[in-house]
Amino acid sequence: MNLGFTSFLDGGPPAGPGLYFAEYVQYYGSSQLNDQDGDKIALPDPKVTAWVSLTQLLYQSNQPVLLGGKWGLDLIVPVVGLKADYGAPGPFPADNGAGLGDLLVGPYLQWDPLMGPNGPRLMHRIELQVLLPTGKYDKDKELNPGSGTLSLNPYWAATYFVTPRCTSSLRLHYLWNAANDEPNRGFGAVDDAQAGAAIHANLAAEYEVMPHRLRLGMNSYYLKQITDTKAGGNDVADRREQVLGIGPGAVYHLSQEQHIFANLFTEVLAQNRTQGTRLTLRYVQHL
Repeated sequence: MNLGFTSFLDGGPPAGPGLYFAEYVQYYGSSQLNDQDGDKIALPDPKVTAWVSLTQLLYQSNQPVLLGGKWGLDLIVPVVGLKADYGAPGPFPADNGAGLGDLLVGPYLQWDPLMGPNGPRLMHRIELQVLLPTGKYDKDKELNPGSGTLSLNPYWAATYFVTPRCTSSLRLHYLWNAANDEPNRGFGAVDDAQAGAAIHANLAAEYEVMPHRLRLGMNSYYLKQITDTKAGGNDVADRREQVLGIGPGAVYHLSQEQHIFANLFTEVLAQNRTQGTRLTLRYVQHL
């Protein structure tokens, strides 16, 4: 899921139509696992870390196809490294090491900016993301680079220019997961399991402190599972996930064609998942 990968100026490409390359590197670390009430579970010195690399190619056309929206295509190849350690012998949730994650393909529509008297006021798009089960997966491990199932994760992204130097951006996703015919061992002896649907969003606001060079601001993400997970066709109670991440961020414009983003998040309000710290670095190049 896109938890903190995107942030500032998210509503449109920075340099118009063409081909873009982006590389993301994200570190996540946690020493806390929370239950359904948001309380810390008593585990012996748990440490969970994840390194994620996303390589993205994105093509933005200059051809309107629907209500003025111009078509584009998004392709992301993830590589994920996972590690779970504990201060005593298990059994505890185990990792499946490093490997290829689930390939993302997303056709989208990008609308030209709505202009005001002093420049753009709003730019936005919709994307129909599909996550293909290409990633490394082992049903005898709880933490896997791949999900083992097909997911649909469409979103709407927008950036609003409060002033020419101050913007706010939102990316709002809906996540649907197909059933997994090889559910992990935590579900017991069932033929399939299906993760519940969820909404997740990235929200950011920033201010241009160096004209055409540096923007500083705050960024956040939020995840909320909205339907129960199913095992063998039956709802499983008390498994819905939630987490909020918030922190500072920056974007530095090397030129109109090259951009570097840095975003730091501290998590709170986690339920049925880890609670930790996340750092994302991103480089964007207009080719």
